[in-house]
Amino acid sequence: MGLLLSGCAVYSFNPGGKSSIKSIAVTQFENQTIESGLSSAMTDLVVQSFIADGNLSVVSESDADAVLVGVLKGYERKAYTFDEADNVSQYVVKLVFDLTLENGGDRSEIWKESFYSEGVYSAEDETEDDGKERAAEKLVVDILNRTTKDW
Repeated sequence: MGLLLSGCAVYSFNPGGKSSIKSIAVTQFENQTIESGLSSAMTDLVVQSFIADGNLSVVSESDADAVLVGVLKGYERKAYTFDEADNVSQYVVKLVFDLTLENGGDRSEIWKESFYSEGVYSAEDETEDDGKERAAEKLVVDILNRTTKDW
């Protein structure tokens, strides 16, 4: 599966000096579902988003002010809408990630939160990967915003 961040707007909220956190490390997200490859793709998307945003430098764990740790807890694809003949016209992909932002020094918890996202795709001319990509893009924006704006 090739999740891309193309076309996804990255929202930026500069902490404006409210935090001593200037750098972040993103650990490889753990996958607790049967959906292979998705946690790795999400890790890559999150790293790319932090780089594109520019508010925090992405560095190694040993050099980071904060470390983002994530677990893919849930993945589901379900019928979403039906046509008049009761055929599926759209599906929805649902993702659930548990994320923790830890202090880079003592690894104490800064915040911990569960993130949920959906991506709808057409049963007629799109694939499940389209739904995964839409859900992932929304999730990445939420993660970036939560990590950079609420200090």
